[in-house]
Amino acid sequence: MTENTSRLKVGTVRSGHGDLRGANAPHSPQFEGSFGRMFRALPAAIFDDEELKNLAEPGKGMLSAPEIVKDKDGNPVRDSRGFLIPSATPEEEVDDEENFGIPAGYTYLGQFIDHDITFDPASSLQGQNDPDALVDFRTPALDLDNIYGRGPDDQPYLFEADGRTFAFGKSLTFGDKPSKAMDLQRTIGTKRALIGDKRNDENVIVSQLQGVFLKFHNAIAKLLSSKTFEEVQREVRWHYQWVILHDFLPRIVGPKMVHEILPHLDDPKGIHKVKPELHFFKPKNRPFIPVEFSVAAYRFGHSMVRPIYRLNTELGSGASQDEIKRGVAGRQFIFAAVQKDGLNGFNEFPTQWAIDWNLFFERTRKLDDPKNRGKSRVQPSYKIDSSLVNPLAFLPEFSKLKGTGPDLEPDKDGHPAPQPKAISNLAHRNLLRGMSMGLPSGQAVAHFMGRDPIPDNELTVGKANVDGLKGNKSITTFGESFTKNAPLWFYVLAEAQHAWAQAAKKKQGKDDAKNMIHVHLGPVGGRIVAEVLIGLMLGDPNSFLSQRPEWKPTEFAENGKFEMPQLITAAGL
Repeated sequence: MTENTSRLKVGTVRSGHGDLRGANAPHSPQFEGSFGRMFRALPAAIFDDEELKNLAEPGKGMLSAPEIVKDKDGNPVRDSRGFLIPSATPEEEVDDEENFGIPAGYTYLGQFIDHDITFDPASSLQGQNDPDALVDFRTPALDLDNIYGRGPDDQPYLFEADGRTFAFGKSLTFGDKPSKAMDLQRTIGTKRALIGDKRNDENVIVSQLQGVFLKFHNAIAKLLSSKTFEEVQREVRWHYQWVILHDFLPRIVGPKMVHEILPHLDDPKGIHKVKPELHFFKPKNRPFIPVEFSVAAYRFGHSMVRPIYRLNTELGSGASQDEIKRGVAGRQFIFAAVQKDGLNGFNEFPTQWAIDWNLFFERTRKLDDPKNRGKSRVQPSYKIDSSLVNPLAFLPEFSKLKGTGPDLEPDKDGHPAPQPKAISNLAHRNLLRGMSMGLPSGQAVAHFMGRDPIPDNELTVGKANVDGLKGNKSITTFGESFTKNAPLWFYVLAEAQHAWAQAAKKKQGKDDAKNMIHVHLGPVGGRIVAEVLIGLMLGDPNSFLSQRPEWKPTEFAENGKFEMPQLITAAGL
């Protein structure tokens, strides 16, 4: 990336893949487009280019250093190729970065929801940066058009010959044992998935979550065999919306925030007597996606990504003693240069990689159960904090292919090497994108919401764990342009971390008890996320909140509860 200016100026143009152009973010005269602004009166926050880069730097800023094998003196150990040797916290031990309030599956449910409501193929770092002029090729509604595409009449290849049920590819297995999971349909040559939104093949986990929803649709279609496709589709959508409202959002923003916005959930008088409380997301004409949501607040999930996952308990049976010792036996990194080592997407993956969803959602175990250890445990997400795991510094989409692929070209340390002039560091991309879109600072939004901003010395960069309490530095140590002027995305993450830190300082007992305090979004980030998702439902004339607000799932509920575990069971997985 060229660095010949210290700040982005109005009209600045930069060329080259991964660079910014059109960096000013003008406000169109119309109030809203498919994308728009939630806080239109607030000024854009401007930052120094180098300071944004410093804030995102791996090992020093928001990107963690890699977890690697070190010798007794703390120096990295390298293999015969000169590459770093990865390691991970063993599954029998508590990882102090884990969030015991949110299972790992919700990270990818969040990604799936994002792909349902937003898709702007031009809005990369190179794209036009007027939010009101962006085109959202997804409907701004929680209607599952990321799985339905344009429907069986226009995209019949997504469906079986009956035109009612989704088609699948090959069967998947748990290691060498059979499973009910199936891969998505894939093209013969490129092995790309044939689905309603290509992004739901970005990694192996979201790919198989797409399969869960396809199978859930098929289960509803079988149950409602006399109903039309449109009636089946409505039933699937309403179950999905229920899960977002009663499972996903309470975990991400806390039940209290959800009930503040929808007080009727606690009041028998109902939604028509006890009105929703949307204070900040108030579309004048039709629902839209605020850039403060899509470019900042809703990117909280990036901090929840784990560096390594176990897909099923049968993997790793032939692991070496070295792999077992390093904690990587039977587990895959979220991204890696070698395809078989990582959960990189947009390609066929090993048949043995069927996901056991008991390892991603609380179906048979609870996260905070002391017995939830070992390879059959429910994997927690990582905490929502101002730290991202090291593999996210090497996004495959912006990395070099090794020959014709699917493996990526490694750099000197064995990480995927970026394409020329590309920015493959996710934190850096998010920070640049936020400024290019003219987002206000986190402090400005907090003031607008009537909240006291978090002081600079308490907006810290790093992990929400006991070690971080001692060693995390203030954002202002990364540059003067951050003084009372934090990027909104960073502020949302740091706000969640700040609440954890306040609770940890008050809690008595051992470090493990402090590290296991649950984390969810704070009052600024949580309010943005909850108001937009709930507002999209309220603004959709076809949602259950609009058509039948008293509706509840009954067929697949367990003891009156219908959440992701019940949806997965209903899908037959």
